[in-house]
Amino acid sequence: MSLYLDANATEPLRPEAREAAIAAMELPGNPSSVHADGRAARRVLEAARARVAARFGASPRDVVFTSGGTEASALAVASLRRGRRVLAGATEHPAVLRAAWGPEEGAAPLPVLADGTLDLAALEAALAAGGPALVLLMVANNETGVIHPVAEAAAICRRHGALLHLDAVQAAGRVPLDAAALGAETMAVSGHKMGGPKGAGALILRPGLELAPLVAGGGQERGRRGGTEALPAIAGLGAAAEAADPAAALRLGRIRDAIEAGLGLPVAGAGAPRLPNTSCVALPGASSETQVIALDLAGVRVSAGAACSSGKVARSPVLAAMGLERLAGSAIRVSLPWNAPEDAAERFLAAHAAMRARLRGAGGG
Repeated sequence: MSLYLDANATEPLRPEAREAAIAAMELPGNPSSVHADGRAARRVLEAARARVAARFGASPRDVVFTSGGTEASALAVASLRRGRRVLAGATEHPAVLRAAWGPEEGAAPLPVLADGTLDLAALEAALAAGGPALVLLMVANNETGVIHPVAEAAAICRRHGALLHLDAVQAAGRVPLDAAALGAETMAVSGHKMGGPKGAGALILRPGLELAPLVAGGGQERGRRGGTEALPAIAGLGAAAEAADPAAALRLGRIRDAIEAGLGLPVAGAGAPRLPNTSCVALPGASSETQVIALDLAGVRVSAGAACSSGKVARSPVLAAMGLERLAGSAIRVSLPWNAPEDAAERFLAAHAAMRARLRGAGGG
C-alpha cells in the first residue's frame, strides 16, 4: 500500500467534502436564478460561505469565492497595489510573487532570518524608507512549514499605514486563524489544501473593504468576482473548512517529530514555529529529484519544493533565502495529510533507510 506524504501539494479529499460536493453537483439550478431550483443552489452556496467565515473569524459577506488560492491572491494584489509599492518576503509562494510583479515595478524582497521567519527589522526599515506600501506575507511556508510572525508584522504595517495581504493557503485548517484578529486587509485560502475538491478558494476581506474584480461578469460574489460559482467545489470547500480542525492536526506533529528524530538529518527551519505536518529534510550528496523518484518507486509520495511548477524539480529558492544553499539541491518535503496512518513514521523511515542503503551502494550518498 502506498504512503501519501505530499499534503502540502493537495490534501486527500475529506468524506464530508466529497458528500457535500456530490450533493451540490446534483442540483440543477444556478445560484443566481430566482426560481426554486436557483434558490436551492443559492442556499448551498451561502451555507458554504458561512462555514468558511465561521472557520476563519469573518463575516459571510466578506468571503469572496474564487477558483483557488492563486486567484484569491491575484485578486487581492491587483486591487490593493494601486498607488503603492509592493513588499514581499523572499520565501513567498511563486503564485504570490508573480502576482506582485507588475509591468511597472517589481516586488522588493524582504529578507528572512536563518530560521526562515520574516526579518521584522527589515520590514520596519523598508516601510519607513518609502511611501505607501502593500506587504505580501504567507502565514506558513509551503516548503518548510515555518510560521511567520504575522501578528507582529501586521502591527508594523498598521504603524506605517501599509496594507497587508496574507497567503494562508498552507496554514488554513492546520493552525488557528482568525482573520479579524490578524488585522490584514485580505487573506487567501484554498479548498484542496484543507481536504476539499480542487478548483475552489476564497479571499477573506477586512470588513468594509471593496475590491475591483479581476473577472468581470454578471455581478456574482457582490460584484467582486464574475462568473457562475463552481458550486460543487465551493460546497466541498465549505465542508472541508468546517472539518479541518487545527486541534486535530496536532496529532500529525508527533508523527513529524518521530520522522525527524529517526532520520537524524538537517531540517530546514527546525528552530522556528512550524506547521505540525511539515518537514523539509536534506540528504547531503543525494539530489532532491533522485530521492523523490526513489521513494516514489518504493510507494512513498513526497515532493521537492512547491508543486506548482509544471512537475519540475528544481533547487529551492526558499532554502537559498534562508542561507541553506548547500542543502537546496538535496532537500525533500514530507507533508503529512489529515488522515496519515499512525505507522506513517515507521513506514517512511524504513523506505528512507532502504533508499540510503541503495545510494551508498551506488556511491551516491
